[in-house]
Order: sequence, then structure tokens, then C-alpha cells
Amino acid sequence: MDEFIDFLQWPAMAVSLYAAFLIGSQRAGRRVFGFWMFILSNLLWIVWGVHDGAWALITLQVALMAMNVRGIWKNDREHADKGAGMSTRTNTGASETLR
Repeated sequence: MDEFIDFLQWPAMAVSLYAAFLIGSQRAGRRVFGFWMFILSNLLWIVWGVHDGAWALITLQVALMAMNVRGIWKNDREHADKGAGMSTRTNTGASETLR
């Protein structure tokens, strides 16, 4: 079992890289999936951290998981707002109506 948990750091790293790639997308749906992948990597890192007694890493992963939940919430809301023709902010900070 120890070998399996030691191995978890590699899938955790791979999922983290894949998630980082996804959240760079301009499509909200892909970004949301990326945040879900980050949550998966957070969980993998937490399991590995508990096994190794890496409490600072566990604390970091819990904090990052909270930020990933926020990312999902904001991107789901943005996606819903665009579908409903709601107002959203542009890159310049101006507000525009999407249809």
C-alpha cells in the first residue's frame, strides 16, 4: 500500500498540469472542467500528504480547493449569464450586454 500512495504524486502532478492547461481556455465549460480536475489533484495531493505527514501541503491543497470551488462557481455563473443575455464585464472593465 505504501508504494501505491508514494506513486500517487505522479498522477497528482499530471492532473495538475492538465487542469492548468484547461483553465487557460476561453470556453467557460472547459475552464469549469479544469477546476474540477484541479479538485481531483487536490484530493490526490491530500492523500499523499497525509501518508507522508506533509501538513503544510495538506493545508495548501485545502485552500487551493476552496479557490477551485470559487472558480467553478464564477465560471458556471458567467456561462449562465451569457446564455440569458445578462450583462458582463469586458477586458476594459466596461459593461456590455450579451445576446
